[in-house]
Amino acid sequence: MLVHLSVHNYAIVEHLDLELARGMSVITGETGAGKSIMLDALGLTLGDRADSGVVRPGADKADILATFDLVDIPEARTWLNERDLDGSGPCILRRVITAEGRSRGYINGTPCPLGDLKALGELLIDIHSQHEHQSLLKTDTHRRLLDEYAGATDLARQVQLAAHKWRQTRQELDRLSNSGDEQRARHQLLSYQLEELENLNLGENELELLEQEHKNLTNAEALFGICRQVIDHCSENDSGNVLSALTASLNRLTAVHNAPRALGEAASMLSSAQIQVEEAVGELNRFLDHFDADPARLQQLEERLDTIYTLARKHRIHPTEVAALQQKLLDEIETLNANDESIERLGDEVAAYARHYQEKAQELSRLRQHAATGLAAAVEVEIQRLGMPGGRFTIELRPLGTDDLAPHGLEQVELLVSANPGQPLKPLAKVASGGELSRISLAIQVITAQTSRVPTLVFDEVDVGIGGPTAEIVGQLLRRLGERGQVLTVTHLPQVAAQGHHHLFVHKVRGSDETRTAVASLNKGERVEEVARMLGGIDLTKESLAHAKKMVVTARCG
Repeated sequence: MLVHLSVHNYAIVEHLDLELARGMSVITGETGAGKSIMLDALGLTLGDRADSGVVRPGADKADILATFDLVDIPEARTWLNERDLDGSGPCILRRVITAEGRSRGYINGTPCPLGDLKALGELLIDIHSQHEHQSLLKTDTHRRLLDEYAGATDLARQVQLAAHKWRQTRQELDRLSNSGDEQRARHQLLSYQLEELENLNLGENELELLEQEHKNLTNAEALFGICRQVIDHCSENDSGNVLSALTASLNRLTAVHNAPRALGEAASMLSSAQIQVEEAVGELNRFLDHFDADPARLQQLEERLDTIYTLARKHRIHPTEVAALQQKLLDEIETLNANDESIERLGDEVAAYARHYQEKAQELSRLRQHAATGLAAAVEVEIQRLGMPGGRFTIELRPLGTDDLAPHGLEQVELLVSANPGQPLKPLAKVASGGELSRISLAIQVITAQTSRVPTLVFDEVDVGIGGPTAEIVGQLLRRLGERGQVLTVTHLPQVAAQGHHHLFVHKVRGSDETRTAVASLNKGERVEEVARMLGGIDLTKESLAHAKKMVVTARCG
């Protein structure tokens, strides 16, 4: 319940502090005095959008504070505790708007986004405006009202979420499925290419070894000549060779007795050189012994290398990249296989979401069917009381008849009305006049408010277009709502104002250089005078005062 509203420097309000109580509080005042300003300021604490134009001229910021008692709102207390926002005492919502247009919101002193103010506000207050009857022309409003009355708002959200998940998953499945032919062709090509590479069976470093061997075989004759010539120079030339010269030189040096040290070192070096030359000759002989210059082997090598080079050209890569290409193709095939698995998985998910949707949507349909009868009957009673005798009202649920999963359930909800006896039921937008529409709207709002879990209801001039005896009935309806919780009603009708448990009077205070809005809580005598003013204008007469007093007393005793 809203217990306190503090407004500073908002529009033409300089400073305003309101203490509010249970029951029906009526808010009256002259046109333009600022009755709706209070509710607009309250709306800001509930997350409504604002700009710098709301700041009172000359002030640096507007500051609005709303305090709520959460004794009867366990859902709000739970919401606060889940977010560590201290739900143990009163709940204080605050909104600050600077002259530069910056806005800040607070819950129990903690800064918060506007979305949190709005989410919490929906648990604290339900606001009905004078423009709400226009929304009755939209079938979306019909569905929302029925779901709220049926207590199926959460279930409706589940249905909407299930439809959204189904549609999102179906789109992903269609995307993968539509590319299936292309992917299958790609998979076939990759499998063929991978088979070629696997059949090639290229070993590690094989290309490098093949190219070296091919180079050797291609130059076999030159290699043979070079090797024989070197061997001949080193050991087989009769006219003189390196080994013979080394041996002769070594013999001469070692034949010297008591040779100087330098000669000994030279002899040692020549001995090492002799060993090195002998080993080199041996290595060349072994090479010649094992070197196979078979032309068939050369052809074999050329064919193997040609296969590798051809495959590399086919894939437009360097021959050394053939092995890496094989791994790349294998990875891509695994990805395509994973897509096939995804298609199967998404198909299962689509089916599961569809089953979940049908289960929730059918449950929602049952609740709507049951609630539609009760809501229609209750509204019909009220519209007849509100000046539409013989009027009929029903709620039609028409199956959508589509294979698609509609986000709002299996049926379309539409309000049908017959404003006068003998007329057929027709859609609300086609038969209701402005006055009839406002009465129907008020009847629906009053009926649905009775099932609301929100303890504070605000009605902002919902009685526009209503007068006479009907206005008195409207007041009685609102008073009845006030007896179960808290109702704030902005009204211009004396019949409604007289029904209030409390009366707030909004008026302008004019100074020498500015005008500001003030609110006064009226006592019994002041209430009678305000109702009399609403009945007969500025000049109060004994008759209007007596009439007003009777209306106030009658309301209290009713």
